[in-house]
Amino acid sequence: MTHPPIPPEGTPQDGAPDPQQGVRTVTEAKALAALAHPYRARLMDALKVDGPSTASTLARRTGQAVGSASHHLKVLHDAGLVAEAPELARDRRERWWRLVAPRLRWSRQEFAADAAAVTAAQAAEALHLQRQFDRVQEWQANAGSAPEWDGAAFATETWVHLSPEELAALGEEITAVLVRWAERPRPDDGVEREPVLVFGRGFPAQP
Repeated sequence: MTHPPIPPEGTPQDGAPDPQQGVRTVTEAKALAALAHPYRARLMDALKVDGPSTASTLARRTGQAVGSASHHLKVLHDAGLVAEAPELARDRRERWWRLVAPRLRWSRQEFAADAAAVTAAQAAEALHLQRQFDRVQEWQANAGSAPEWDGAAFATETWVHLSPEELAALGEEITAVLVRWAERPRPDDGVEREPVLVFGRGFPAQP
């Protein structure tokens, strides 16, 4: 869910996807606190994968009660992370929801003076990391049930020597590749496609 900070001097090459397009920079403690909740994080992911949905659809997707989905959608709405999509409603009783932006980013440097925002950001990042770990564990535990995917799934890591500016540039390049694949038109070729989670991290470390 987080998007790596994008250096302002970075300019995409001609024809390359702009990683800044469709990205909302989160700076408010309220929005960060809303993200630091496991079910609300699932709702955000469901809206990202499936597109605009009703509370009933989201409840079925996540195995929760409709009332719970409605409550947490309101919290996300109040935090400015989701918005209503009234143009999709078939009658006055039906309420559709969509993401305000397809991707989010935040940097603790941007609100270092706001202790509440820093605390909320740390909680959101910890939840995000835990959910990544849990999903990897779930995949490894069930990979044998989908042999056609077992050979396609990948994990990779690389040690490189970089400056902070070079690490930011590398993050921008990797993000641009993921954005290109995420936003490509789906081929109308009859091939069944599943949601796939791809994530990467880059940070200073020692062997």
